[in-house]
Amino acid sequence: MNKLGSRQPVTRGKMCEHAHVRPADLRKKKPDESAQEMSRIVMDSGTGKCYCRGKVLGKGGFAKCYEFTDLATGKMFAAKIIPHSRVSKPHQREKIDREIELHRGLHHKHVVHFYHHFEDKDNIYILLEYCSRRSLAHILKARKVLTEPEVRYYLRQIVSGLKYLHEQEILHRDLKLGNFFINEAVELKIGDFGLAAKLEPIESRRRTICGTPNYLSPEVLNKQGHGCESDVWALGCVMYTMLLGRPPFETTNLKETYRCIRDAYYTMPSSLSPPAKNLIGSMLSKSPEDRPPLDSILRHDFFSQGLTPERLPSSCCHTAPDLHHTSPAKNFFRKAAAALFGGKKDKAKYFEALNKLTKEEEEIHRLRHEMRKTSISSQNEDIKALAPPTVKPAGVPVKDGTNKQQIRDTIRMIVRGTLGSCSSSSECLEDGTMGSVADTVARVLRGCLENMLEADSIAKESLYSSFQWVTKWVDYSNKYGFGYQLSDHTVGVLFNNGTHMSLLADRKTVHYYAELGQCTVFATGEPPEQFVGQVTILKYFAHYMEENLMDGGDLPNISDACKPRLYLLQWLKSDRALMMLFNDGTFQVNFYHDHTKIILCSQASEYLLTYINEDRVSTTISLSTLLVSGCSGDLRSRMEYAFNMLLQRCN
Repeated sequence: MNKLGSRQPVTRGKMCEHAHVRPADLRKKKPDESAQEMSRIVMDSGTGKCYCRGKVLGKGGFAKCYEFTDLATGKMFAAKIIPHSRVSKPHQREKIDREIELHRGLHHKHVVHFYHHFEDKDNIYILLEYCSRRSLAHILKARKVLTEPEVRYYLRQIVSGLKYLHEQEILHRDLKLGNFFINEAVELKIGDFGLAAKLEPIESRRRTICGTPNYLSPEVLNKQGHGCESDVWALGCVMYTMLLGRPPFETTNLKETYRCIRDAYYTMPSSLSPPAKNLIGSMLSKSPEDRPPLDSILRHDFFSQGLTPERLPSSCCHTAPDLHHTSPAKNFFRKAAAALFGGKKDKAKYFEALNKLTKEEEEIHRLRHEMRKTSISSQNEDIKALAPPTVKPAGVPVKDGTNKQQIRDTIRMIVRGTLGSCSSSSECLEDGTMGSVADTVARVLRGCLENMLEADSIAKESLYSSFQWVTKWVDYSNKYGFGYQLSDHTVGVLFNNGTHMSLLADRKTVHYYAELGQCTVFATGEPPEQFVGQVTILKYFAHYMEENLMDGGDLPNISDACKPRLYLLQWLKSDRALMMLFNDGTFQVNFYHDHTKIILCSQASEYLLTYINEDRVSTTISLSTLLVSGCSGDLRSRMEYAFNMLLQRCN
């Protein structure tokens, strides 16, 4: 989550990364307005949009940063809120205006995106990209130190974003771990441009001392002005801090810290690798002209002689990732390469393994060919009629005795989610616990993703979509809970205390779930005394969604006679999508940027997948059809993202 570093004046004592030095005209303390009550719902009078203010993400000298949710779309932002009383003087307001003007023009993958700004009578609001995994400072606090592959991964992204800023003739002037934000996909974004400035000619450069003391360069301390080299110096401090868990010039005394910086005096522990020592040493050169340009940093031996992961798992935010794990195929070829340079015995083993691999690949291709030839309609009929026999999981080569029936049975087991511990998917779903439902859905998605063929588009299949799905939703979990409306107009709220309440489409009946599967039914107008408050909130959610939100697609409504009672078990929001999991295994993921949706549901021993595209047009297809016909890479990537969200919520 985005966090604004503290902007308080520096005091003596042990130096902290978040302390700042600011120009003298900005150092005067202002009264603390934090006690003032701020409205939870904020409206932008210019656009008419309403936002719900959530929890505090960070605090600064002039501003606080909050979670902000667009009530119409559910999109989340990090909102920097600056009270007018904090910028009452002209030079203070000019500084905020400069920050807005500078940041709004920046567009880069590794720079926090600026969305919008507006103001009311009390505050200025700056809406920024929401980064759900907070910052590198938070990761380092949990991890203490990072591994070299992780440092290479993050440094590559920092250099990419910083190079873009310098090409725009912008100096950040406050690079530190707390200003590197991490999004849901563990991608780094440079943020907080409160001290950023335009690059000036040498003779006109700013000579004020501002930034974070542990990261200040000698030329800034000596008031020789800021240049691109000052950002490179800070980058050297960042690299040192990630590898060792502390800044290079940290001492218990500010005066001593400044002396060490001016002399470029710091220690290089033996735990650092020689390439890491060399790169840090070059970036922390006392003379600015001796520091490497950004392009040459990425060509350094530190990067060329070590592993740089393409992606990092979310677990790296709190534990060291296992980056040395290799797939069976990679292990095979690694051993094969070693065998080619070994003795006769090694070579014999290599060719034996090669022949075995070739036969297995042929079997896989033959199996896929048989699957393509099998009639989709006959598969659907067989799937309904057959009980699951004992077969090997799909994707595992089987002997020549394999027939079409076994292939169809294998597909059936995948789409029913029965390749795990449960004897049937319905058995797991009837259990009704969050874990069992989530496990079943995850098993189905995993089986589909691991066995689905590639295709250019999704197959056309006419299926009756007799299931419920979420057409509207609103996140008010900062106060009450998460609300949604189903396609049959039932409104549900999963309250913050874990209970659930549904207002049926007739608006006369309420279903209350204190525990999973245990339902209490009562009339809307006569709720038991202990439920009066929750019923009032439920009605509020229903009224708000009816009056303010649009439906989410073109799927037909299900009749009240044939629908089961659906209620929400779990939900999760990322910076890209919203995930919702229901008691009957219905699993829905809404993607914010293009309003596409994926809905997975179980019907008559079969799983159906519905995809609602950008034009709000839906396609419903059985997973057995999807397995043999495949789908586009675009839909597959959405399915993979949905699967990862589900795993994250389960863990």
